[in-house]
Amino acid sequence: MASPGVAAVDRALTILAAFEDAPEPMALAELARRTGMYKSTLLRLMSSLQEFGYLVQLSDGRYHLGPTPFRLGAVYQRANNLHDRVMPLLRQLVADGTESPSFHVRHDARRRLCVFRVDSRHSTLDRVEAGMLLPLDRGAAGRVILAFDGEKGAACDDIRESCIALSFGERDPDCAGLACPVFGPDGKCAGALSLSGPKPRFTRESIKTMSALLLIAAIRLTRALGGPTELLEGAAASAADGRDAGSRPARRARR
Repeated sequence: MASPGVAAVDRALTILAAFEDAPEPMALAELARRTGMYKSTLLRLMSSLQEFGYLVQLSDGRYHLGPTPFRLGAVYQRANNLHDRVMPLLRQLVADGTESPSFHVRHDARRRLCVFRVDSRHSTLDRVEAGMLLPLDRGAAGRVILAFDGEKGAACDDIRESCIALSFGERDPDCAGLACPVFGPDGKCAGALSLSGPKPRFTRESIKTMSALLLIAAIRLTRALGGPTELLEGAAASAADGRDAGSRPARRARR
């Protein structure tokens, strides 16, 4: 179906989106392959994107994102004040010895956005970075967002009851993760706090310890956002009573 927007704008945004998963600057031929556009069309559009700082051309002829996306990202962070609320909690989780913490929000019907990420102190890490778009239907953070956005199914019911989702090898066969919701002032899910890392370090005991720490962090962030904490507090109390978070098969998602 044709986009209801302006075709030239749609194409320009498609060019910028091509850089989301590009580890290095790209040549014109690679951009043409990724976007499906003719090189002549790309050159016209990229001239405007360069003029406004969205793209830069390097000395070797390749293209990369310019300073404007970074500047807009900083404006976004200042506007929603999330950075100052989330980052101290992620750093505290690392200080407490957890796996790498992240904060994710829904991006669209199929994807979530990793807004913030802090690497753990372990020498081996999973491959997640701030700014990455990841699937909603794979990974603990995505399953939490789906569950608290009303997704149906027994697995989602379990997540809504325990406030914890546990995932083994869904996106990466060598990694695991666990996540819990954060609520906004309207009582809806504002995002998901998650911990992720190599699968062997997700033992029964470490999952129990990290789940308790993650729920405490989610309570603090929910409170800072003005959201209701009763559900999270109940889940934290259950974890403190010795009921292992993530122990039900429905929450131990595998693919």
